[in-house]
Amino acid sequence: MPFIPDALPTLIGSLPVSDHEEATSIIFEYMQEIPLWAQLPCYPEERLLSQFAEGLPGIECDGDSCGFNTGAPDFDEQVLAFFEQYLGVNEGAIRLEESVFAFSEKTGRGFEAFIRAASNATPAPAALKGQVTGPFTMFTGLKDQNGRMAFYDPTLREAITKGIAMKARYQANALKALSENVMIFLDEPALAGFGSSAMVGIPREDAVAALSESIDSIHSAGAMAGVHVCANTDWSLVLDTKVDILSFDAFGYFDRIVLFREQLQKFIADGKIIAWGLVPTLNDNDLKNATAESLYDLWEKQTEQLDCSHDLIKQQALVTPSCGTGLLGRELSIKALELTRDLSRRIREA
Repeated sequence: MPFIPDALPTLIGSLPVSDHEEATSIIFEYMQEIPLWAQLPCYPEERLLSQFAEGLPGIECDGDSCGFNTGAPDFDEQVLAFFEQYLGVNEGAIRLEESVFAFSEKTGRGFEAFIRAASNATPAPAALKGQVTGPFTMFTGLKDQNGRMAFYDPTLREAITKGIAMKARYQANALKALSENVMIFLDEPALAGFGSSAMVGIPREDAVAALSESIDSIHSAGAMAGVHVCANTDWSLVLDTKVDILSFDAFGYFDRIVLFREQLQKFIADGKIIAWGLVPTLNDNDLKNATAESLYDLWEKQTEQLDCSHDLIKQQALVTPSCGTGLLGRELSIKALELTRDLSRRIREA
C-alpha cells in the first residue's frame, strides 16, 4: 500500500547543536512519527556540499570549502577507481555499505546515531527520513581549480550524478532495514538559480536527467524520493520527474508554486505527496511571531487556492519547516520544531 502521511510532521535536516546523540534525541522527541537523521553544520564536514563530496574523484576539502583538482597527478587514476567502485556495486561485486558511497566515520556520525535510535524506537515510527544534497546543487556549487562549475566538465558531472544517486541508495537501503516506509529527500537549493545568467548554459533536460537518476536509484531500494527547494524555481522541472514528494517553502513562496496549479492537482491525484514548509525558518522575526493557529489559517487559505479536494490535499500532505534550522539559534530552532509538531496536530484534528 502507498504511504499516506495525512499531514504528519517531519523536518528538512539540520539542527544547531554539537552533539549527535542530543540532536537525535531532540528529533525523536518532536518528530516521533517521521524522524530523520540530523546534520550538524557546526561541523565543516556536515555542511551542504562537504558532507556528500566525500569520495568523489579529484575532490579536495579544506574545512567545508571543497573543490576539484583535475590537474592532480593521480586524477585519472581516481576517476578510474571511482567508476570501478560504481560498476562493482551495480554488478554485486562490492557491497554498497563497504563502498566509497557509504558515509565514513567522519561524515556519518549523525546517520549512525539515528540508526541506533530508530532500531530501538517504541512505538515504531510511521516512516523514516534521510536526505542528501541533490546533484544539481553539487555540480553547480562545486568548482574545479580554475573556478569553473563542475557541471561543465563531463567527467565531473557524471561522477557527481552517479555518486549522489548511490549515496541516496545507501541511505535508503539502511533505513529500509528498519521501516517499510522510507523517504529520501534531495535537497536542491541551487535550483532557485536555474535559468539565471549564472546557469544559462545548463539545459533543462540535463537538470531533469540528473534528478531522475537519483530518484530512480532511491526507487530501486523501495523508498520514496523527495525534492526540496527552499526558494522559488521552475517547479515544472521538478514535477516532470518521477518524484514522490515535492517539498517547498509554503510560507514564503506559495504564490509562485500555485501558478502550477494544474500540475499540482494531477500530482496529488496520482497519490503523490506535498511537503508544506509552513513554519518559517529563513527570517527570525517571522518565526518569533508565528503561532500554530496563525499557520493553520495560512494552510487553510493556501489549500483553498489549489481548487482540489481539501481531504485529499490533507491526506497527501506532510508538514515541515520551510528549510533546515541549523543556522538558527537553539531557542528558535526548538520553536520551529514545536510549531511543526503543533501545526500538524491542528491540521489532523480539524
